[in-house]
Amino acid sequence: MRKKIVAGNWKMNLGLTDALILAEKVKERENDYPCGVILIPSFPFLTSVKKVLEGSRVQLGAQNCADKENGAFTGEVSVTQLKSVGAEYVIIGHSERRENYGESNEVLRQKLVLVLKHGLKPIFCCGEPLQVRNENNQEVYVLNQLHESLFGLTEAEMASVIVAYEPIWAIGTGLNATPGQAQEMHAFIRRQIATQYSDILAGQTIILYGGSCKPANAPALFACADVDGGLIGGASLQADDFLAIIGAAK
Repeated sequence: MRKKIVAGNWKMNLGLTDALILAEKVKERENDYPCGVILIPSFPFLTSVKKVLEGSRVQLGAQNCADKENGAFTGEVSVTQLKSVGAEYVIIGHSERRENYGESNEVLRQKLVLVLKHGLKPIFCCGEPLQVRNENNQEVYVLNQLHESLFGLTEAEMASVIVAYEPIWAIGTGLNATPGQAQEMHAFIRRQIATQYSDILAGQTIILYGGSCKPANAPALFACADVDGGLIGGASLQADDFLAIIGAAK
């Protein structure tokens, strides 16, 4: 059986002191968690948060990585650097990276290859903007993202990938996909993985929901058959909200 995971993407928020306090609060409750938990702070705080989490089941992720192995790329952070400070997961293809920094499906494919090469686990994000949803073309849009970035991987490589469906129109807007909409898209993604690889791999692949997931709607979203937890943004910055969402993954 695939396990549920709740990952907190802190984005470009918090100072060091608040980041450590939040990490400590999350760690304190680890024995109560019904699922896997990942904290994903900003790059400068990875080492410090890792120290807080030592000895716990809470894992550490990074928000992005470079599409190059190493070299003269000022301002970038490589997969090997992330691994050296204890990161275990890397978000690849978040809509904010795609939209704000022009990351193409090809660039994301290169990042996926590097992350897997160095033994980290990618959290690959996909999802459609509002116009595409309004035109009812979300399946075509997401399938293109999967084919151009993800489906070039081998089945063994794909087994290490977590997929996150994040409808762009629901990120930071206060809107969220209904449980029915989330289930429909998660089931669609799983069917495409089965078609490209195998039913067994599709059944094992963890698919998270991301997009204005909060304590109020998390139980209904997480109860969907193909929703395996959440990639949480704003609600992960408040310990009580994040802990409530984790509790919804029973």
